[in-house]
Formats: sequence, structure tokens, C-alpha cells
Amino acid sequence: MELWDSARPLWAIIVSLGAVVPIVASRKNPNLRESWTIIASIAKFIIVLSMLPAVLGGKIIEYSLLILLPGLDVKFRVDPLGMGFALTASFLWIITSFYSIGYMRSLQEHAQTRYYACFAMALSAALGIAFAANLFTFFIFYEVLTLCTYPLVAHKQTPEAIKGARQYLAYLLGTSIFFQLPAIVLTYHYTQTLEFSRGGILRGLPETVVAVLFVLFLAGIAKAAMMPLHSWLPAAMVAPTPVSALLHAVAVVKAGVFAVVRVVLEVFGVDLLTELGLNTYLVYFAGFTIIAASVAALRQDNLKLRLAYSTVSQLSYVIIGVALLTPSAVTASFLHIVAHAFGKITLFFTAGAIYVATHKTNVSELNGIGRQMPLTMSAFTIGALSMMGMPPLAGFVSKWYLSLGACEAHQLPVLVILGISTLLNGAYFLPIVYAAFLKASEPDEKTVLREAPTLMVVALMLTAVGTVVLFFWPLPALTLAKIVALYAGP
Repeated sequence: MELWDSARPLWAIIVSLGAVVPIVASRKNPNLRESWTIIASIAKFIIVLSMLPAVLGGKIIEYSLLILLPGLDVKFRVDPLGMGFALTASFLWIITSFYSIGYMRSLQEHAQTRYYACFAMALSAALGIAFAANLFTFFIFYEVLTLCTYPLVAHKQTPEAIKGARQYLAYLLGTSIFFQLPAIVLTYHYTQTLEFSRGGILRGLPETVVAVLFVLFLAGIAKAAMMPLHSWLPAAMVAPTPVSALLHAVAVVKAGVFAVVRVVLEVFGVDLLTELGLNTYLVYFAGFTIIAASVAALRQDNLKLRLAYSTVSQLSYVIIGVALLTPSAVTASFLHIVAHAFGKITLFFTAGAIYVATHKTNVSELNGIGRQMPLTMSAFTIGALSMMGMPPLAGFVSKWYLSLGACEAHQLPVLVILGISTLLNGAYFLPIVYAAFLKASEPDEKTVLREAPTLMVVALMLTAVGTVVLFFWPLPALTLAKIVALYAGP
């Protein structure tokens, strides 16, 4: 029993990896193949959930798998920050699995076995990132996540899909090899450890070395999609919609901003960054990304591209929060990882439902669609309002704490950025809602109910409800966030 308790992080990671074999073996029996996907997703969530009481009680679960050199080992650690990411990813994988069945079968997509196998591997990699106890373990799973999501981006195998997937791979693999890997090697050279630690591990190093490492780490985490290293994300929109939901709400981009939070708090540390003022540069880079990406979203007629640029903007809410280095702002970063996951996956689910039911992909084609697909567009409205930070939705909670954090840091410009961002969010989301419910359909188009398949509609309604629930019952997310925020305390 003791071995099971300590090894739970490892079991949580490998349960979906272990499902790859039966998924592939069941390729000629779709019902059985997808049953393995559902079983693995539920088992993964249960294992992660089983560790929550211990983490809320202040316990850190650790498991060392392999020691290569002193200070260089494959090791897992379950702490409040990793638990938040892992719970969100594993829970939403269950819903995404059901949604995928409706989507892939309705469109009679090819290579469905490869799709489900890569999905399972991606979730194993995501939890490996969440539970990594050091930079070495983190880097291994960070690269695995990139490699196993490449076939998902290239799934359609059209020239456009291949081009988008290559750009995806070039950005994510290239930046991690040329920037993140040297940063990790230099960190080990100077400190003889890669272990994540409250307060950081770089104290005592020359200021120039710390500044260089700061730039290398941030440039090497392109999954966070901070400008100018963001264009891989819109390019990846050639993927099927459930993959877009995985990339933009659950695994890949969340791994990016999670990594930034982890590196800021546990590699550099609050005291060191405050002393050198490096966090201020990160605040304004993130602020620029928030505004510039929102402006770019306004110009997109393709619905998925508009959502993609919205994601680029929203991710920097997490980054700007941790860069402020105040308790409320760090709380906001944690909460926004969860709030954005539920809100944005709802929006991508609705985009996929619209495509399956009507084959429409552009915003300009959505006049009157709310009367044809009332459940889908109601869910879209909830997701959009949450992204704007409107109550009573999850996005309001994280934006409220971010505003408090800006006040704590005496950063009035951040409040201005948040205000402008909210207006821009409204400018690119509300016209869609208005057109869907209040504009007339095209003259040659009859107003008939034609929702997407039931599995898809149920999935998007569940995530929309989750967005509301997180406002009225933010625990345990808020409890975990408060513990993480202690890193920014006095």
C-alpha cells in the first residue's frame, strides 16, 4: 500500500500510455477502441483525484524513478501547482474523449486509431509535465508532448495540414532545443541541481548570468505562445477541432504557461526576480501580447482562427499574473489556467459542433445560427462571457484576483491593459452572439433545429456548466491557488 501511495504520480502518467496498446489492437472494433480511451481517461482522473486530499492537507507526494547523476534524475512530485494542472487536464480529457467520438464518427474521419493513440500519449506527457520534480524530468515530457501531438496537428494530411504541423514542430521543438536546453544545462553547471524549489535555485549567481538564463528559459517555452513566438498556434488550427481543444485548452498551451509559472517561482524565485527587476520586463511583454493578439483576433473571419488569437491573448493573463509576483496575482495565474481551460474548450467544442452540423467555419456565416443550434450557441455565449471576465462565470474570478494583484504591485498600467483587453474581448466575441441570436438567417436557409450529434452537445454543455460552477464553487481550485500564492508571500 505504501508503494502504491508513493508511486501514484507514476501510475497517473502511465495509465493512458498503457492504453495505447489496446487502442491500437482494437483498431478494427471502433466501439472497443473508444471504450479503452474512456476507461483510461476515467482511471487517470480517479488516480489524480485520489491525491488531492493529501495535497490539500499540505503533503507533497514524491517518487524517484531513475537517478542518472547526482542532481540529475527522473523524479515526480505532486504539489498544489501540479495538482491544479493535472486535475484540469485529466478531467477535461474525459469530456473531450466523448466529444471526439461524436466528431470523428460524424465526419467519418480517417486514421481514427492513430488519433486516439496520440491523444492518450499526449495526456501522459501532460501529466508528466505537471508532476515533474525537476527541470530534467520536465524537459523530457515537454519534448514528448510536442512529438506526440505533431501527428494530431497533421491529421488531415492535406498540404495545408502538413505545412501547419511542420511549423508547429519547428517552433516548439526548435525553441526548446536551442533555448530551453542550454538554459537547463547552464543551470545545472552553475548550481549542480535542477530540482524545483520554493525560493528558486539561482541565488548567488552573477546578475548577467541570471538575466541570460531568464531570457533563455522564456524563449524556450514557446508553448506559452507569447509574442513573437506565437504563430505556431494559429497555424495548428488546421487540425480537427477536438485537437484544437486539446492544444488550446487542456494540454499544450497550458503546459507552456504552467512551465512559465513553475520556472518563475521555483527556478528563479520571487526575491531574486524582484531584486533584479526582471519580472517587470515580463509584465510588459505579456501585456503587449494581450493587446496585440486581441487586435489580431478582431481581424479574423475564420472562427477557429479568432479563437486561436484569443488564446494567445488569454494565455498572457497567466504570465502577467505570475510576473507581478504578488500573492493575489499568483492566485490569479493559477485560477486562470483552470478558468481558461473550461471556457476555451467550450468555445472550440461549439466551433466543431457548428462545423459538423452546418459545415460553416466563418464568423460571417453565423447569422441566425442561434435559432438553429440554441444549445450550442448558448454554450458559446457562456464561454465568450467567461473569457471577457463577466460574472457569474469562472473568468471573472481569475480577472478579479489579477486586478487585485496589479493593485498590490502598484502597477496601474496592468489595470489599463486589463480594461482594454476586456473591451477587445467584447468586440470580437459579442458580435458573434448578436448575429447568432438576433440577425436573420440567409434568405435561402430555413430555420430548423439541427444540433450536432448528442455526444458533442452534451460535452460542450458540460464544460459550459463547469464554467458557471467554478464561479459559485471555486474550491478546491482557490484553496490550491492560495497555497501556491504563498510562494509570493513575504
